[in-house]
Amino acid sequence: MIRFFLTLLCSLLVLASLAQTAATPAALNATLDGYAYPFPVRYLPLKLEGKAVRMAYMDVAATAQANGRTVVLLHGKNFFGAYWRETIKALTAAGFRVVVPDQVGFGKSDKPDLHYSFHQLAQNTRRLLDTLGVRRAVVVGHSMGGMLATRFALLYPEATEKLVLENPIGLEDYRVGVPYQTIAQAEATELKSIEASIRKYHATYYPHGYPQAHDEWLLPLAAQTRHPDFPQVARANALTFDMIYQQPVSYEFSWVQVPTLLIIGQDDRTVVGKGLIKDPKTLAAMGQYPELGRRTASRIKRAKLVPLPGVGHIPHLEALAKFQAALRAFLRE
Repeated sequence: MIRFFLTLLCSLLVLASLAQTAATPAALNATLDGYAYPFPVRYLPLKLEGKAVRMAYMDVAATAQANGRTVVLLHGKNFFGAYWRETIKALTAAGFRVVVPDQVGFGKSDKPDLHYSFHQLAQNTRRLLDTLGVRRAVVVGHSMGGMLATRFALLYPEATEKLVLENPIGLEDYRVGVPYQTIAQAEATELKSIEASIRKYHATYYPHGYPQAHDEWLLPLAAQTRHPDFPQVARANALTFDMIYQQPVSYEFSWVQVPTLLIIGQDDRTVVGKGLIKDPKTLAAMGQYPELGRRTASRIKRAKLVPLPGVGHIPHLEALAKFQAALRAFLRE
């Protein structure tokens, strides 16, 4: 009987994966038109460096009795807002309003050729919240979103109820160990991206084996490489890589004043620009998330650290129940 149910479960997972593969178009443009997000998408018009730009976002109301609180979910560099789907469902079921922007340069938002900065992305996010009438929010950031969430909390402490950092990048200064490359060099590398190379990189997020379910978030990115818009996407990817490299937040954690939770998958070894590092000793010394998490928590005055053993870079996908338990407990404090 147990074997029957295990076989049935595996079959259902395979069918779900095949359904998602079929649902993702073979080619997607720069703003993922034709790719459905789990909740309605709206757009905030912005003007950046004289350019008219649209910022996509989901604004999801509580499905249980509303508690009057809002959570903002900030995505990582190689992702887009839709991958927060299960977290959105859990939070709205707990009474929270949830706002999930695609930052300019990512997902369904426009990808203009401009100077990207965490200050600008934080200001865009604040403008979105002001437009939505949200005065204060819990700000949750994963990966690159953790760098942005930190910058947001530093710029707008009065608008930040609490800060949650989920395996954030930027806990160390990549300029110290990662060789510099020009934007043109980064762009040339990005232009070579194909599904196989994206898959190889995303596999590093899961040190204990790549789950087929992750294809749901990988295939839309791969589909963009097959569209005539891809040079625009590659350019934005290169510009935002340079933003991460040139604009560290690792020296500023002691200035964070809001209550902060760090959820750290202990087996994560992500380093932005890891492939550029040639020295084995430097490579071995970087991306050590257990130590980086402890060090960062010690620098933030009101920080709590939740280490997740055996988990890689994306706890909210790889260890959903543990991630949600840690988040719920912090939100109740």
